[in-house]
Amino acid sequence: MNDSIVCVKYPPMVTSMGLWDRSNPFKYSIPALELQMIVIFSLTQLIYYPLKRFGFHKLLSEIIAGVIIGPTMPQFVRKYTSKLFPVDTQLTIAILATFGYTLLLFLIGVKSDVTMVRRTGKKAFAIGFLSPMVPLAIGMGSRSFVVRFLADGQKFPIKVVVAIQSLSPFPSIALLLKDLKILNSELGRLALSSAMISELVSVSVVSVMTLYRVYKEKNSLGRIFADVGLFACFVLVILFIIRPAMVWVVKQTPEGRPVKDIYTYSIILVVLMASVFTHWVELLVLFGAFIVGLAVPAGPPLGSALVDKLEPFVSGLFVPIFITINTSRANFRTIFFDSSVYVYAILLPVLFLAKLAGCMLPAFICKMPFNDVIALGLIMSAKGAIEMSSYSFARDSMIITEQTMALMIASIAFAAVVIPICVRKFYDPSRKFAGYQRRNIIHSKHDGELRIVACIHRTDNIAGIINLLDTSGPTKDSPIAIYVLHLIELRGQSSAHFISHQLQKKTSYNQESYSANVLVAFGQYERNNLGAIYAQIFTAISPCNLMYEDMCNLALDKVAALIIIPFHRKWDIFGSVEFEDQRLRVLNCKILDRAPCSVGILIDRGLTERQASCSVAMLFFGGNDDREALAYARRLARNGSIGLTVVHFVATQYDGANEKERLLDEVSLKSMDQNKHVAYKVEKVNEGAQTAMIVRRLVDEHDLIIVGTRDNVEYSPQTVGLEEWSEFSELGVIGDLLASIDGKCRASILVIQRQRHMIY
Repeated sequence: MNDSIVCVKYPPMVTSMGLWDRSNPFKYSIPALELQMIVIFSLTQLIYYPLKRFGFHKLLSEIIAGVIIGPTMPQFVRKYTSKLFPVDTQLTIAILATFGYTLLLFLIGVKSDVTMVRRTGKKAFAIGFLSPMVPLAIGMGSRSFVVRFLADGQKFPIKVVVAIQSLSPFPSIALLLKDLKILNSELGRLALSSAMISELVSVSVVSVMTLYRVYKEKNSLGRIFADVGLFACFVLVILFIIRPAMVWVVKQTPEGRPVKDIYTYSIILVVLMASVFTHWVELLVLFGAFIVGLAVPAGPPLGSALVDKLEPFVSGLFVPIFITINTSRANFRTIFFDSSVYVYAILLPVLFLAKLAGCMLPAFICKMPFNDVIALGLIMSAKGAIEMSSYSFARDSMIITEQTMALMIASIAFAAVVIPICVRKFYDPSRKFAGYQRRNIIHSKHDGELRIVACIHRTDNIAGIINLLDTSGPTKDSPIAIYVLHLIELRGQSSAHFISHQLQKKTSYNQESYSANVLVAFGQYERNNLGAIYAQIFTAISPCNLMYEDMCNLALDKVAALIIIPFHRKWDIFGSVEFEDQRLRVLNCKILDRAPCSVGILIDRGLTERQASCSVAMLFFGGNDDREALAYARRLARNGSIGLTVVHFVATQYDGANEKERLLDEVSLKSMDQNKHVAYKVEKVNEGAQTAMIVRRLVDEHDLIIVGTRDNVEYSPQTVGLEEWSEFSELGVIGDLLASIDGKCRASILVIQRQRHMIY
């Protein structure tokens, strides 16, 4: 193939003379760069819009965009793309793409949790170690067989390809888990821990290979020792100067206040200087940005501030430019012009199967389910921008040919299509929440321990939960085990965290400050009710759309009978809406749909201050949820300071309930009717309007009202007509009615849904 020489004029013309000048404005660097950025952004978004409906990775749209603007397309397309992306402007946009990749490496470091390595179990360590080493060993072993089919100049690139294909980059795996929405599932946590170990192994392998390449080129051990010494000094500067300076910035920033811009800009400047340094010593190109990112204290205020400032530009603009521009350098039509490509076409599946084997072997030994093992192996085989940059650097260094690079990019695109589909096929994270046993209040021992998982989003949730527990009347003979989960939104990190404050006494200052009020309040409450209350405190730091998994996992592990979650809206003492978060409403709905036990939504209005006596009403209409709510009310009746009233709403006409349901309702109500500590009333109604009038009257007479959701009741004369005015479907018809009494309701409301998911 003949190489062509292109002459480029330097220094380039930067800015045009404006619209009134007759010259072409796109012959100047800045207008041309702006147009190219617009084209790449628009093209990737247009391609991704239909692809995301089928669950494909965004990486695929960026690769397709690169193919469109590259030399692969027919001549009639190239006629236009060559004008938009002329040769003399490629260096400018390539520099911008490299700058974006540098910031990407920095953000990866910021989001990475180095402490995860210390907490990694044997299973994750084995998977993380074998995942890159097995394909590396098999690939290097196969090299001795395949090199006989290659020319002398084609033998070394096989080592590079084997090393890159053996990688399991942490950012690629974290991004895949985020797209699949299994970041904080059991499998997701294992994959992230394994990926962190794999990242350390991969960096070590790449470092050794880089040193070997430098030795081959310079033929000088002195140069290698000099580079290693300089790199060691760089790491020491990061550890003992840059890291303490960042910790000082965190301490100087008041809690809840943003970090000053001068600090964030200074850190970005340090990132660029570190990247230039590591590029200069030729040890790990641009890797200095990643090391500086690791030095940033995770989470708010500094880590999250840097992520908030840089993430939109890096993920939304710079990474698409980087992937698209690197893909556009490859001509996929010339893949088979190089004889070595056929060897790589055989080698790639072998390396893929070897990686699967490296992941699956320790997982099988640990007796993981077969489907989970396959899904884990596929996740650890994910590819992304890290591999793309590695192949691009190898091409720039003339290590691999253009045809080899095209084949490798095609393999990355293939993985972006196949892996997400296969993982969804093999792994369903929701199935584990279905239990083989009944986890509800009805089937709990009446005088035994009641296990409750309580969710805390804000500090003002604490008082309502504690006073509800007080109302429940815990005693030494009938204690309550309360597992409190403080949910914090994941910001500025890639990996989710689940912290047990009983097991992990030492937490970072950020986590401790955010959960301090929860720890103090429930710790004191446990000491005040020694023997009657057993409290365990947990903190979960995860994305808001995945918090339900933390709740459900904790309820599953602790064999809880009830999950209590706060309502997404809060009123002030005058009845006006003080706080509302629709994301919490979505979270509550997900918990109701997937919970492995019963769920109670607490609308805290009247229990925020403890009283000597408390008046409680239980509104009974019939059905599973109402019987579950009645069982909870029965426990409250044992509290001597509680006055419980059970109001049974009976339809004057046939309500459509089958005889079995009616019999179960009567059995449940019989025990309450015969309880001298309970006031039992019957209200006969024939429509929803009558029910609403009675409910409004009861609101003024009680401090706490307990109802069932009854969302599985198809027809009920007692609530006819009320469904049309329902605003909060997750509360059920009656719960919604109580929550919607504007400015008049002073009573707290507990809406209970009985356990839904069972495996029979």
